[in-house]
Amino acid sequence: MIWCRFDDGGRPRYGLVDGDVVTPVAGSPLTRWHRLRRQPLRLADLRLLPPVVPGTFYCAGLNYKGHAQRAAAGDYPHGAVPTRPEIGYRANSALIGHGEPIVRPADCDEPLVAEGELVAVIGRSTRHATPDEARAAVLGWTIGNDVSARGWQRTDRTFWRSKNSDTFKPMGPCLVTGTDPLAATTTVRVDGQVAASFPTGDMLFDPYEFITAMSRYITLRPGDVVWMGTDETAAVMPGQVVDITIDGLGTLSNPVIEEKLS
Repeated sequence: MIWCRFDDGGRPRYGLVDGDVVTPVAGSPLTRWHRLRRQPLRLADLRLLPPVVPGTFYCAGLNYKGHAQRAAAGDYPHGAVPTRPEIGYRANSALIGHGEPIVRPADCDEPLVAEGELVAVIGRSTRHATPDEARAAVLGWTIGNDVSARGWQRTDRTFWRSKNSDTFKPMGPCLVTGTDPLAATTTVRVDGQVAASFPTGDMLFDPYEFITAMSRYITLRPGDVVWMGTDETAAVMPGQVVDITIDGLGTLSNPVIEEKLS
């Protein structure tokens, strides 16, 4: 199934996507749901929201060998290639949906960096998961853009603004269930031109290894998301549009604009 979450007259609602039309539902894929007796809507007419609002927003860093090696060769003190799955966190306040603008802060004078990532959406509470239980815990998949400001990332003691500024975490466009994106390709385009492309599943640790390791200490709950890292990045500037495509999951598209202070 393909689910979207959209603005329905000022409140969020889920819908089932079939081609270019959406059937509104009551409830959600995380709980119970049923189709509403309403006319189908045109997908192109909807303002899409992030497919879920996670209770906890998890994010894997340096989960591709090439990305880790490039970080280690640069000026990142913790850039060594990981030997085990370790997770970090991001801010829900940074989440935006498909089509919404990424806003570069007014005092940021460098290109932003787009990082296309596979996102696992948790569908059931999980603790001390076996590998099979970790697989069963994933409800479905979506796409994330882990936007970064590298200058701030190098100078701040934490990633509080370089990774978590408002609008720095586009996620969408949809939540797709019943598919295996690990055989897919992730492609990042800037203004329609391919800027990065890599095998999605070419990770150091796959989603299920992360979930198994995390659940030894942390209870994962329905709606939590685990962003799986990137292998290649792309620089983006205000005035450009960044598209991230993962085969079978669609394309997450967001324009980049400059913050305007009044």
